[in-house]
Amino acid sequence: MTLPSLNPALRQALAERSYDELTPVQSAVLADNAGGRDLLVSAQTGSGKTVAYGLAIADDLLGEAQRFEKAGAPLSLIIAPTRELAIQVERELAWLYKPAGGRIVSCVGGMDPRRERRLLADGAHIVVGTPGRLRDHIERHGLDLGSLRAVVLDEADEMLDLGFREDLEFILKAMPEERRTLLFSATMPKGIVAIARDYQKDALRIEVKAAERGHADIEYRAIRILPKETEHAVVNLLRQVAPPTAIVFCNTRESVRHLHATLRERGFSAVLLSGELGQNERNHALQALRDGHAQVCIATDVAARGIDLPNLALVIHADLPHDAEKMQHRSGRTGRAGRKGISALLVPISRRRKAEIMLSQAGVKVQWMGPPTADEIRGLDRERMLHDPLLTEAPGEEDLAIAKLLLENRSAEDIAAALARVYRSRLPEPEEVSDPGERPERRDRKPSRFERDDRFGRDERPARFERDDRPRRFERDDRPERSERPRRFEREEAPSNPDAVLFRLSIGRRNNADPKWLLPMLCRRGGVKRRDIGNIKILDNETVVEITREAADHFAANVRKPDEENIRIQPYRDRGGDEMKREPKPHGEPKPHRKGKPRKPDQA
Repeated sequence: MTLPSLNPALRQALAERSYDELTPVQSAVLADNAGGRDLLVSAQTGSGKTVAYGLAIADDLLGEAQRFEKAGAPLSLIIAPTRELAIQVERELAWLYKPAGGRIVSCVGGMDPRRERRLLADGAHIVVGTPGRLRDHIERHGLDLGSLRAVVLDEADEMLDLGFREDLEFILKAMPEERRTLLFSATMPKGIVAIARDYQKDALRIEVKAAERGHADIEYRAIRILPKETEHAVVNLLRQVAPPTAIVFCNTRESVRHLHATLRERGFSAVLLSGELGQNERNHALQALRDGHAQVCIATDVAARGIDLPNLALVIHADLPHDAEKMQHRSGRTGRAGRKGISALLVPISRRRKAEIMLSQAGVKVQWMGPPTADEIRGLDRERMLHDPLLTEAPGEEDLAIAKLLLENRSAEDIAAALARVYRSRLPEPEEVSDPGERPERRDRKPSRFERDDRFGRDERPARFERDDRPRRFERDDRPERSERPRRFEREEAPSNPDAVLFRLSIGRRNNADPKWLLPMLCRRGGVKRRDIGNIKILDNETVVEITREAADHFAANVRKPDEENIRIQPYRDRGGDEMKREPKPHGEPKPHRKGKPRKPDQA
């Protein structure tokens, strides 16, 4: 890599990171016409913008020197909209300026402010922080901006969306007039243009077009789905691609919680990110993804801002993004550093037109297809099993000893079948899905009113009194007298299958009970198969489930064990040892007077 104008210390850092070539945005900010000027840059996530502005301000911070002097008041300030993005920027700049002896300090919300003030007092060359925390340190005289030479606003449009305009203006007014200002933003709304006009001088506009943003490593897929099969399609996509790390985007917190519970029930190691989580919970979730303890992250757009997940190979849009910018911002989290990635949009049949317009505006090539089927996934499982480390790694001495013992007592076919069963037990079961684009027209649908009318001429249709030969209600003599019918509170639930046993769950429609996640939960807790579960009837406050009589005892014994869900499961009539009948309320008795005083007898 030939970079004659680059500081030798930074060239060394790039070489250690195996940088063969610069991205378009990195080359643009290092061009001759950009040297020393304020910059207004449009760059998307994944374009290498952090390294870009790190290289761009190097001459302002180091000059001709190859190492920094002793740290004092910061020379540069980087402002980011979220904690995660600020911490990510700190890590990137730390390795970039490590050969030059740079000291980087982060100041973000959710961290100990006293510790940050101690670090600032010890000196820093570059400070990275969020607007609210930076303003707090400035007001408390813990952050001195008098020596600033360069300031960078990263994802400025997101900061305006999050309501940080007042904090940004306060920080910019507290800086010295002679400084260099670099503003990076994915979009250029009026607010960004106003900030650039008020706080930049003769700024150079740099716009990296979509075709040059480095998204060639992302494969876009548009998956046709039925509206009620979104969760099934997510399950099958995760099973088909089998990524080391994946992120699923939803538009609301409720959708995130529901999908997270569904994937956990189906056996996926999943974590969620939403705005209601505390900082420690977010850190634990992200660390689980980085360590490989979790495979899937379900998040909203706001909660996922600034996160950088290693080996992220799949992005699923469970809910369609609102516009093309959001879609590219989501998708840009994969396909980085030369790795390939997949961005899959789940498109219900009623939203196809909106998806086509959005993809056209984004200027990406997309492949339309149906969701992966269960048969396709099972075929992939057979192929992957042959390359599983269980079979490819060399066995140890203890493994060989156990293998000889097994061969002495079991046939090779039995052992292979047991191995296949163990392999399959580690994998979530694929779901049965339909492709709306290939679904045949229903032949059993009810004919429309116009089609029914076509069977007769208007004059040939029988009159209503002629075709309605059912007995009138007062003429029916097969109904029991009203006094003989069971009252509503005396009716008992009876299974639709006479060989089934009813069980009661302590959740219902008011708790968002849904067969999509109830069914796998019942199989897991009860230790039964899906064929052992019959009808699932969801009421307002409880749910009634049918279990085959053969599996009922085994199911009842297993569901008594405690579990992480606060869901009680018990036999339907086990409610204190008696039937479900309720005693009718007594009629005709006078109600007690208020405050427990008896009513006065009526006086003539």
